[in-house]
Amino acid sequence: MATKKLHPSTLLAVEDLDFLLRDEMRAARFGMEYLKAELALRDWGVRSTVVVFGSARVPDAETAARALEAADTEDAKKLARRQVALAAHYEKARAFARIVSLRGGALAESGAPRDNVIATGGGPGIMAAANRGAAEVGAPSIGFNITLPHEQAPNEWSTPALTFRFHYFAMRKMHLAMRANALAVFPGGFGTFDELFELLTLVQSRKAPSLPIVLFGGDYWRQVVNFEALAEHGMIAEADLKLFEIVDDPEEGWAALVRRGLRAHTPPAQAPRS
Repeated sequence: MATKKLHPSTLLAVEDLDFLLRDEMRAARFGMEYLKAELALRDWGVRSTVVVFGSARVPDAETAARALEAADTEDAKKLARRQVALAAHYEKARAFARIVSLRGGALAESGAPRDNVIATGGGPGIMAAANRGAAEVGAPSIGFNITLPHEQAPNEWSTPALTFRFHYFAMRKMHLAMRANALAVFPGGFGTFDELFELLTLVQSRKAPSLPIVLFGGDYWRQVVNFEALAEHGMIAEADLKLFEIVDDPEEGWAALVRRGLRAHTPPAQAPRS
């Protein structure tokens, strides 16, 4: 006698992918994405973070140097020289993450809350540089990766148990923001701008507590964004220009964050509840 095939309705709900992926289950999936990362971060004692944003297209110095050496046409050499220039941002992000990890509280003793842990989007470029800097001093760091049409693989430097993959941009952004004690933004493109201006909007509108924000790379930011023009045209208040500070050097960046209120071993302020 042939064995009767069981209907999917006999599966446990957590085993039934067709059920879990229904449109009506979106709220449940959203909640699971929140809790999976939330519980892992709690297990590791991560109380607060310093978030680092920046381009995925910035290479490390060694990769850029090899590309320049291998370039055999003028166009290739021009591109390679640009990559060498960009690599300076990688090295600064790497050094900045080392400073934050050593001084901020990420290296807490076993059982103690970890503060100012480096958190990134988990991808290559500036994100990898920041995770790498933390790893080089033995500190944990977080990678909030995202599933994209062209798969973005996690970089090799974020702590494996703290490397997460999200489907929903909104939940990824929430986790990037909710423990943030400070924000450091390196040169980047659309994604970097999206994250930066969302955080600025949350602070400006007081939907999130005030936090220190630094932008690394004065030449870049002053060329690509005319912040002063926004105030001159009345699109933002003059006071909004003080929500962030532009810096160039890793030590300068750390000093600016401290001057603006960052403290080691200090959890982020609680956002007002509606």
